[in-house]
Amino acid sequence: QVQLVESGGGLVQVGGSLRLSCAVSGRTSRSYAMGWFRQAPGAEREFVAATTGTGGITYYEDSVKGRFTISRDSAANTVYLQMNSLSTEDTAVYYCAAALGGSFYYILSSDYSYWGQGTQVTVSS
Repeated sequence: QVQLVESGGGLVQVGGSLRLSCAVSGRTSRSYAMGWFRQAPGAEREFVAATTGTGGITYYEDSVKGRFTISRDSAANTVYLQMNSLSTEDTAVYYCAAALGGSFYYILSSDYSYWGQGTQVTVSS
């Protein structure tokens, strides 16, 4: 069993930055590919970023490329999402997720077996 706990969300102004953290417990995080998703009010959950078990390969949704960076600290069993140049369209609840099979990355929510509780990110204009 794997537990995921997100932190780092909050209120930020347009153009600002936030770093989300996802603490992984239960098994070594290298066994899992990790991803970040988000869900805005009234919208479906959407893919944001993903990385492989070692963090060597990353993949991003087009709207966040160049602004967001996913990374992982295996020693700390933590995955991060650095978010820069935030806009109001980034307002959402952000979820981290873990998928079995650390050799790959995944962009479909159905590929992920474990989810955190989510952390709210609000970008104000």
